[in-house]
Amino acid sequence: MAKANPKLSHDQLVFVYALLAGLPAVAVSIYFLWFADTPQEPKVQWTFTLLVVGFWLGYAAAMRGRVIRPLQTMANLLSALREGDFAVRARGVRRDEPLGDVMAEINTLSRTLQAQRLSALEATALLRTVMEEINIAIFAFDGDRKLRLANHAAQLLLGKPAERILGRDAAEIGLADCLDGDPARLLTLSFPGGSGRWGMRRSQFREGGRPHDLVVIADLSRTLREEELQAWQRLVRVLGHELNNSLAPIKSIAGSLAAMLKRESRAPDWETDMRSGLDIIAARAEGLARFMEAYARLARLPQPKLAPTPFPALVQRVVALETRLPVQVAGGPDLTLPCDSAQIEQLLINLVKNAVEAALEQRATGRAEASVRVRWRKTAGTVELLIEDDGPGIAQATNLFVPFFTTKPEGTGIGLVLCRQIAENHGGSLSLANRGDTGGCVATLRLPG
Repeated sequence: MAKANPKLSHDQLVFVYALLAGLPAVAVSIYFLWFADTPQEPKVQWTFTLLVVGFWLGYAAAMRGRVIRPLQTMANLLSALREGDFAVRARGVRRDEPLGDVMAEINTLSRTLQAQRLSALEATALLRTVMEEINIAIFAFDGDRKLRLANHAAQLLLGKPAERILGRDAAEIGLADCLDGDPARLLTLSFPGGSGRWGMRRSQFREGGRPHDLVVIADLSRTLREEELQAWQRLVRVLGHELNNSLAPIKSIAGSLAAMLKRESRAPDWETDMRSGLDIIAARAEGLARFMEAYARLARLPQPKLAPTPFPALVQRVVALETRLPVQVAGGPDLTLPCDSAQIEQLLINLVKNAVEAALEQRATGRAEASVRVRWRKTAGTVELLIEDDGPGIAQATNLFVPFFTTKPEGTGIGLVLCRQIAENHGGSLSLANRGDTGGCVATLRLPG
């Protein structure tokens, strides 16, 4: 109908249709009043004509109001919801009529939105309280690199209240570097609120459809100092233990030899005892020198120099070095790996050597089929190499990567530690675990590829 007469509004159309509905009856009534065979007096004609027309127009207007007023009420309710006023309700709602159903649904929607807004306000208040209480600096920048949010810790870090830094460019407050480069890294910076090493993480979120950057800066100086202190304490304990193990017998034997030389009457085999004691002192000193050299190797490991390296050829070179036991190469995809070939080769030599020694140990117990197998595969962005052996397995898995811990009589306890450090310097990882199916151990090396 709106297309038939677009100039008329909805309420005007309702009024016109109401008039059209009563028009036939009004026309017939007026016809009989004015043009019937038995004419009426003019006074009667005008009186009834006014009554008929008055009732006709009055009921048409009432019908228009009956249709328009609920629509206006609903418009007012929806306008209140749009403005965020969820306390307005439609009154006198009846569920037994269509119009009442609509009003009831609007009331339900209003209550739901009110509950959701209350929940959002409570969550926002909780978030703001948490942000103000934590001692980690949190900054939020908009797409124009303007600061939009800074918690209490962030204000202390910059040494300025929020009203002096909000809306300023990141470069003005010394945080431009945090919006560029890697999203997670360590920084050495000086702020008005402190200086030292800081851990920075950057992530993105959207507000109002526009991207924003969230920057979190945490002071790592105290944590690093505590970790450094613990590392020194562990190192001193290890070094002290090893030095005492070597110096105690050296001191005891040296004292015995000195006492022997002070005697006026010596036993006939005193020279033999002297040589034996000196040999023990020399052996312990050599062992102590080996230990210190092993520690120096661990401390001097250089950063890897990455270069494209054919991975299958590298594995074949490592396997060819082992002559005590044939190592089975199950193979894998032909790929080129960006790595420091010398360091990765040394890592694989250590792992293959350990696997071969475990298999030989198992063969010594009567299991002649014990062997070592090497295979690799490529997953999403990662090269995974597995070295499996049929040895006795790992007895103390918790001490595998403890520096200077070893169960071998001639071991130094740094082989696996060195291997893991090489893997982590390449951005990978190294893990060892017992094979649950047939026994033995599997070493898994993961490198980015």
